[in-house]
Amino acid sequence: MNDSFKALADPTRRQILRLLRERDRTAGEIADFFQMTKPSISHHLTILKHAGLIQDTRQGQFILYSLDTTVLEEVLGWFLELTGTGTDDSENGGREQ
Repeated sequence: MNDSFKALADPTRRQILRLLRERDRTAGEIADFFQMTKPSISHHLTILKHAGLIQDTRQGQFILYSLDTTVLEEVLGWFLELTGTGTDDSENGGREQ
């Protein structure tokens, strides 16, 4: 989960996730939205992939990136647990929230 928080801490990577929420994209399509080099975009994509936030699939000569919500759901679950939101009485020993 630490890799996820590190990846989410960067505004460029959060914007990449927003773009992938709309639809799957190639690295070139993602790069078109930013004023930075393609190697820099590739670096951000690598961090997101290592954190489990995106997946890549080869389609011919292109790599298509897509959002992987599994880790995001885990992080959200952790936040909800931390705040006591979304737990039922059996999980907190019958105490009211």
